Amino acid sequence: MPMDFEYHTLNFPPDYDGPVVATLIRAPFPARDTRRAVLYIHGYIDYFFQEHLAGEFVAQGYRFYAVELRKYGHSYLEGQHPDFARSMYEYYPDLTESIRHIVSDGAEEVVLLGHSTGGLLAALYADDGPVAQREAVKCAVLNSPFLEFNTTWFKKHVQIPLAAWVSLVLPFAHTGSELSPLYAESVHRDFHGEWDFDTRMKPIEGIPLYFSWLRAVRDGQRRVRRGLHIGVPVLVMSSDRSFFGKEWSDELLRADSVLNVEDIRRLAPNLGADVTYVQIRGGMHDLFLSAQEVRAEAFRVVFDWLALK
Repeated sequence: MPMDFEYHTLNFPPDYDGPVVATLIRAPFPARDTRRAVLYIHGYIDYFFQEHLAGEFVAQGYRFYAVELRKYGHSYLEGQHPDFARSMYEYYPDLTESIRHIVSDGAEEVVLLGHSTGGLLAALYADDGPVAQREAVKCAVLNSPFLEFNTTWFKKHVQIPLAAWVSLVLPFAHTGSELSPLYAESVHRDFHGEWDFDTRMKPIEGIPLYFSWLRAVRDGQRRVRRGLHIGVPVLVMSSDRSFFGKEWSDELLRADSVLNVEDIRRLAPNLGADVTYVQIRGGMHDLFLSAQEVRAEAFRVVFDWLALK
């Protein structure tokens, strides 16, 4: 039976795009309520559609929430630049207000659960978000976090820095989408996947790649390379391998086709003093959208780890 989610609009002061909102989504409270809550943070060109993810946490006694960040998903307002930010700090109020609502609902502990760019944001926020909200965060679970650009040396060290500089002068400068549609096709049930999502909110062909967004992510990743000091336990998960092809292959269903898992493995220890890194064999970029037996293993790892925290 489909879950009956509640959608709550979080209003913020206007920015350079005009009015700004985020969307906090709440699943029905579990019958066995542990007063522990999960706040899910989606990735780039994404929104919350993973009802099964909420179901697994609710079944374990967790209150489940998801935030759709400003200019993403249900939070996108006409006239805005989609999925756009000039700094990862722009998203901090979205998390702060979400956690404030979760605590006011009666939750006593919050688990940050971030995927890809949302995993990078969760790590940064857990490191230096507002103290009052960070005190409610018990731990963080990062699902294939975007800790490094997966690209050539020339793009990483020449083109991206140049684009970052251009964005300071022309904040809305962009190029066409550079994301391969193959990952989205490996997920959506109309192609090779098993999941349904709104392609208006998560376009198969991607969106324009804004140079300001590149700079925002690059600055966040530089902080990770220098080393964060997250004061709570962190679980970092990724696939056991990456696969990058320009044409369809079933290997895309059994590997991370977006990020280099070796980058995640290498940088995970930089997040804090208490970091656990686990590879999930056969996992896709979003481990919880992988094949049934693979995501079952990912859930087992998460809940076994959380049981000890």
